[in-house]
Amino acid sequence: MFTHWLRENVVARWLLTIIRVYLGYQWITGGWGKITGGGFDAGGFMTGAIEKATGDHPAVQTWFANFLEHFALPNVKLFNVLVPWGEFLVGLGLILGTFTTFAVLMGMVMNFAFLMAGTVSTNAQMIALEIFIVVAGFNAGRIGLDYYVIPYLRRIIGRKPRELTIDK
Repeated sequence: MFTHWLRENVVARWLLTIIRVYLGYQWITGGWGKITGGGFDAGGFMTGAIEKATGDHPAVQTWFANFLEHFALPNVKLFNVLVPWGEFLVGLGLILGTFTTFAVLMGMVMNFAFLMAGTVSTNAQMIALEIFIVVAGFNAGRIGLDYYVIPYLRRIIGRKPRELTIDK
């Protein structure tokens, strides 16, 4: 019943728009600050997360620390680009309501990665709000560019391919 309300109701649509724009603002300002701040380096964050995987009560699981140590840290230059631009683009997608479901899913991936790295901050709150947008589906982006983009893409994708004819 609540799921149906989130997916269909006009009031839900407006509430989801407020949540979507709020989350978008959080993402876009975080990303833009890293892009324009000159010198974003995820290496310190990763090293700190790896260190949180030791002791009697580690905040970071061993498997995630291994991922950070053996994959992410050696490729920190890639993550130095992916993190700020990912945050910025997620924020832009949410504010404009374009590819809303995809944008919020990518935001959730980043929030979960930050949580698994031992940083609670606003990540848990953002995930809780992002769940509503995922459950709402298209209704969350209906007051936004998805209103135009999604039906257009459905028409394009739904077209049958032209049959090839060979001239004799």
